[in-house]
Amino acid sequence: MKTLIQKIHVEEHHSFACRTYKTPDFETAWHKHPECELILITEGNGTALIGDYIGEYKQGDLFFLSPNVPHWFRKSQQKMVGSAIVIHFLRDFWGETFLSLPEMKNVSRQLDNNNMGIQLLGDSKNDIVLLIKQLEHAEGMERIYLLLNCVQKISVSTVQKVITSAFHTITSGEENSVIEKIIDYSFKNFLKPISLKEVAEITSMSIPSFCRFFKRNIKKSYFDFIREIRIGHACKLLRETNRPVLDICYDSGYNSSAHFTKQFKAVTKIPPTQYRKQHIK
Repeated sequence: MKTLIQKIHVEEHHSFACRTYKTPDFETAWHKHPECELILITEGNGTALIGDYIGEYKQGDLFFLSPNVPHWFRKSQQKMVGSAIVIHFLRDFWGETFLSLPEMKNVSRQLDNNNMGIQLLGDSKNDIVLLIKQLEHAEGMERIYLLLNCVQKISVSTVQKVITSAFHTITSGEENSVIEKIIDYSFKNFLKPISLKEVAEITSMSIPSFCRFFKRNIKKSYFDFIREIRIGHACKLLRETNRPVLDICYDSGYNSSAHFTKQFKAVTKIPPTQYRKQHIK
């Protein structure tokens, strides 16, 4: 069985980890860890599953995750190379006395936001990206300074998106293996009709037991989960192609234009045509 808790290796001469994870090391299972995580996507694109959030990720995206927020980055194509610079650090590795200093108020408050995932945007993201790239190759006290600068900028940034909050799970390793099986099956089959019966069968559960299990662990119904995957796929097609909306409707797992539009608005708050207009470059 795969375990949900990932063990982060920190070199003996370092107090926190900062390294590049590149395919095949980029491919990790649905997991969590007690460390805060700052992750900069440097290559590839796909779907990010962070707590109860499902959304696209691409090169240049930057996320900050509180301790124990489960996550998984799935590439859009199996043969694609995925890569990210990832920083892992324990909230109190610099000492509670240091965090209690008046000058550390913003940083301490940011680190106290448990069970939260944030996507950084705008100029603050660009500033932090530069710091992370320096940090990867830094040594000695400069590492501490650069990380502190990153967290300080996150704590005062006004251009960020909270993508998940108050997400808590006590999932066991065995349950995590089942979740992985469900997610993997869903991504392989979301473009065709999926019944609760067939997805419950792969978990060896009854339909009611499966629904309770999924809602307890992912914090949403299974059909809401599938809808977000399908609409995310549709958004990508609307942005990156000139194909008619009706074609995209059919190629995203829907057989009714009216139903597709209703589901699209439920996720994005706007209709497909307006979404495309907003994302034309």
